[in-house]
Amino acid sequence: MIIVVTGMVGLNKKSYLEAVCQFAQRNGKQVELCNVGDMMYAEAPDVPPGKILDISLKRLASLRRSVFKDIIVRASQAPNLIVNTHATFRWRHGLFPAVDFDQMRKIDTDMYVCLIDGVVATHRRLVDQHAVEHCLKDLIVWREEEIISTEMLCKGINDQVPFYCMALGSDEPTVDTFYRLAFERNRKKAYLSFPMTAVARLQNVIQEIDDFRKQMKEMFICFDPGDLEESHLPTIARQARERGLKKAEFTAGREHAVLDVEEVLQIERDINNQIYARDFLLIDQADMIVSFVPAMPDGRAAISSGVERELQHAHEAAKEAYVIWTAQQAPSVFVTQTANKVFTTMAEAAEYFHQQYSS
Repeated sequence: MIIVVTGMVGLNKKSYLEAVCQFAQRNGKQVELCNVGDMMYAEAPDVPPGKILDISLKRLASLRRSVFKDIIVRASQAPNLIVNTHATFRWRHGLFPAVDFDQMRKIDTDMYVCLIDGVVATHRRLVDQHAVEHCLKDLIVWREEEIISTEMLCKGINDQVPFYCMALGSDEPTVDTFYRLAFERNRKKAYLSFPMTAVARLQNVIQEIDDFRKQMKEMFICFDPGDLEESHLPTIARQARERGLKKAEFTAGREHAVLDVEEVLQIERDINNQIYARDFLLIDQADMIVSFVPAMPDGRAAISSGVERELQHAHEAAKEAYVIWTAQQAPSVFVTQTANKVFTTMAEAAEYFHQQYSS
């Protein structure tokens, strides 16, 4: 199994992928990790840390090709290999590719994965660990560029090879999900759909949703929109502005960062656009969608327009669609007509999934 992993600067992909390799080893799989950046610095000991993108493009290309020659050899020998690279670089030279198609063809990759993370976590890492000047808009743009470039790379090399976009995880790292994508490829892939904004202050409902997410992840390879939390950031920014604050602390999962309030509000449309596009991308790379519609305290269904739209998109993409509807009111025709099956409890859904999909 050969996997090419991309992602923008500031993700700390190396430590995440080292955790993947350790997880794989505990499960009896030996995985070698090639960190392209480290290998390039090893080939150019005269270049100080963090300065490799400042050298001439000609030398940078030469270094990259030399490193990928070594990776091509390793790919022919190692039973399992992860290549940690970027699809693109954006620096003083502008935007330019980080790989060469002729060498990528020789690696004969089995899977491409573009890792992503939220702007809070990425900004904090860039401030703490990298001397990379940026604004929040840059982070939004760089993330989108890396996703699109990786998908184009995959299709340009071999459009029969799978491409996945995957978040690092807001609450817990998605290391086990990555492992399953690589080594349990017969396991069903599910997109998890559930309300978020409408239930943000309802702790009991949030706990139900968390239980749903946990149970699904025990059975399937799950693409979880909750692994990247950003939709709440503009709301926090507006509340801070009303209090007269120019900067405020923003939290997303485990991450915290002090951000400029107006800068957060300036990327609100970008955040919403990317959530819309990314959730559909995650549905497209899954085999099925499982939507959880919990009950509000008054018994009404916590159904959002987002959940309904996701079900419709999955239906139109000929994906299997399942709904767990625990509210007292009956689901609308827009739910029942797009779902393969509607369950009234989590236990009923879990029993059905175990019968249908347990290996």
